[in-house]
Amino acid sequence: MKNNQKYVKQYYAPCGVTMDWVKKTAIEKPPVWCSVDLRDGNQALIIPMSLEEKLEFFELLCKIGFKEIEVGFPAASETEYEFCRALIERNLIPDDVTIQVLTQAREHIIAKTFEALKGAKRAIVHLYNSTSVAQREQVFKKNKQEIIDIAKFGAELCLKYREQAEGKIWFEYSPESFTGTEPEFACEICNAVLDIWKPTADDKTIINLPVTVENSMPHVYASQVEYMCKNLHGRENVVISLHPHNDRGCAVADSEMGLLAGGDRIEGTLFGNGERTGNVDIITLALNMYSQGVEPGLDFTNLPAITEVYERVTRMKVGQRQPYSGQLVFAAFSGSHQDAIAKGMKYRVENGKNEWTVPYLPLDPADVGRVYEADVIRINSQSGKGGIGYILETQFKLILPPKMREQFGYHVKSISDHEHRELASQEVYEIFNRDFVNLTEKLNVLEAGYDDVSAERVRGKIVIEYNGKATTVEVEGNGRLDCVSTAIKQVTGKAYVLESYVEHALEGKSSAQAASYICIVCDGKPYWGAGIHTDIMTSSVRALVSAVNRAL
Repeated sequence: MKNNQKYVKQYYAPCGVTMDWVKKTAIEKPPVWCSVDLRDGNQALIIPMSLEEKLEFFELLCKIGFKEIEVGFPAASETEYEFCRALIERNLIPDDVTIQVLTQAREHIIAKTFEALKGAKRAIVHLYNSTSVAQREQVFKKNKQEIIDIAKFGAELCLKYREQAEGKIWFEYSPESFTGTEPEFACEICNAVLDIWKPTADDKTIINLPVTVENSMPHVYASQVEYMCKNLHGRENVVISLHPHNDRGCAVADSEMGLLAGGDRIEGTLFGNGERTGNVDIITLALNMYSQGVEPGLDFTNLPAITEVYERVTRMKVGQRQPYSGQLVFAAFSGSHQDAIAKGMKYRVENGKNEWTVPYLPLDPADVGRVYEADVIRINSQSGKGGIGYILETQFKLILPPKMREQFGYHVKSISDHEHRELASQEVYEIFNRDFVNLTEKLNVLEAGYDDVSAERVRGKIVIEYNGKATTVEVEGNGRLDCVSTAIKQVTGKAYVLESYVEHALEGKSSAQAASYICIVCDGKPYWGAGIHTDIMTSSVRALVSAVNRAL
């Protein structure tokens, strides 16, 4: 790339800031949340939402817990105006929710905006005009004083129209393209507006500091926020709002650092929808706080349902790796990751731990409506014995011995690798049943009868079918399973050593079944088999027969 010289810094770092907020290590309380999905988000859609879709989305935002919702730019189009009127006339706005509307500093637009709010109990009128060097020089061709005059004109008109309004109206002002504005000038124009509105403790003003275009690293934006917090008139009666966009991919960092630097409020969207690369993703921001022990005040306990509504009404897709909400964000394919997660989950249960410290999972998937079995352990050619064993144990109550888990793990990985695809949990279970459980392809024990010869010895009469031919064998052994094993060796001529035997009850099954796992070593190689039956002796015999069939 050869043209980097044409790019110059379009941001202005403020002087006189201490950046003491850098010493803070966490956000200790949530901000005031304002959703701009229905305005900033909607205007960025290829096909903007219909009236009914916007009404459904508004209802979703209220259900999540937003108390401030920007519903549109009523003077921009008839659709925007009608949506605002529908919310008010159908009495769809909860008493504790404040709607917000956007307006430019032009009288006919401000008049239309207040007309759209007629009958609203609570509303925020959001006034803005662009202030950056680029906008002043290239778009408006106005000097600083002329830009200030635009803001003051709009502020005075807002006061005039508020006097005639029925409900409670608050004001918000945005120096649009704030991050490309000299901090001293941004502060000057905001103070000019504040001096007109004269906010009080009961009538606070929101000063919104938008990252209209992300031009700098997050700490520069935060230092700009700090500068504004220290130099605005009547700061105690001013709510500092942050509105980050994501051009550099740093909107969440801008927001978090901006809150540390003195911000009180966040404007953003669900999943970060918005112009260009989008707005700050409020879901990510809120759940970052939640995962650090801070109650965010928004309810994301059913993220899959929220995602479904969002994708349907916006026609946008949530990326599979989108933090917290993406389809694959909790998925572990790597064998070492799966093993660590499985052991972490087991450790948590065995030790009665309430604290969430499971490796590789910064958030409990269940807290956002995800399912461990379906979302966490995913099986492909990269998976390991830990994850595969975890699926069999948690979903199907099969507790494989460690060495069998390893052998079965390699078996499953080989199948996934050969077929070049992920395997579902049910498929893993079916592979186990098909290739390891109750196998009778070449060898089967048809009947077995036993008599005690002594306390240590048992005589058995065993009927064995081998390669389609049934043979009855009478043998002695130090137990019933030993009798069967001796009979199998005689009939098949196969020499092996019975190395390992484990059994357990199949908990959670409707019938009282037992699972047995046996490993034999034949020609220097281990072969595992499993047996499942209501009778523990029968399940043991079936496990041995399965292991021998695998060796054969």
